[in-house]
Amino acid sequence: MGLSANCQAFDGKVKQVNDSTKNPADASVPRVIARLILGAAIIFAGVSHLTFARNAFYAQVPPWLPLNATFVVVASGVVELVLGAAVLVVRRRRVQVGWILAAFFVLVFPGNISQFVTHSSAFGLDSDVSRGVRLLFQPLLVIWALWCTGAWWAFRRRVA
Repeated sequence: MGLSANCQAFDGKVKQVNDSTKNPADASVPRVIARLILGAAIIFAGVSHLTFARNAFYAQVPPWLPLNATFVVVASGVVELVLGAAVLVVRRRRVQVGWILAAFFVLVFPGNISQFVTHSSAFGLDSDVSRGVRLLFQPLLVIWALWCTGAWWAFRRRVA
């Protein structure tokens, strides 16, 4: 009889074993749903960087960045495609993917700041208030990535 890693046989019955070492992102339905939504959203963002919304993403490339704006938009789109796919399909290194995605969200944050400071309109963000609200959303993306991949859980478990 095949048993899953978190079950054991006892008197012919299967009972659940509380395994505090197992990543909750593997079993938590809300985390799985959040991870699926995040992965799909990141893939969509990557596709939009490379196709229909490319021009809008130029508004987020800081003018002080010493790189070609087209390169930045295309490269970030490719990175988003890879990270979105990894969030959806990579299981063994899910924690690492979560940290990499969170770091990516931090790395692109200057683009959001630039859009706010330069008053660039894109994605319906055509006022300082809407661009300011968008700035507040970026830390939530970091938290979302860490939570739904179990990265924050793994970090807390490691330092405890």
